Amino acid sequence: MDHSKQILALRKRRRYRVRKPLGGTADRPRLNVFRSHKHISAQLIDDLAGKTLASASTHDGDIRGSQKYGGNCEAAKAVGKALAERALAGGVKQVCFDRGPYKYHGRVAALADAAREAGLEF
Repeated sequence: MDHSKQILALRKRRRYRVRKPLGGTADRPRLNVFRSHKHISAQLIDDLAGKTLASASTHDGDIRGSQKYGGNCEAAKAVGKALAERALAGGVKQVCFDRGPYKYHGRVAALADAAREAGLEF
């Protein structure tokens, strides 16, 4: 198995292991993180209703205008802060964090820390 296929297989196993005990409800939605090379995005998901309650991304106009590049820790902090503000405006204070197949390190950790500082409880 070549290296890239092995990494994808490990990510798939990690995603299932992380998401198995998690489930988002209306009063405690799931904070899902997606990370690419150039951007990062996060959304609050109510799994019971199948709806997205709030979202933020480096593709958004206000975050894109303030950040020069969307693939670094500074952009992740801006996304975490914006998501927390939108969640608090929507009446959500507690979330369960879903890091998906990504390790809790770097941009994922920066987004989570910024969301905590802005008022979300994990």
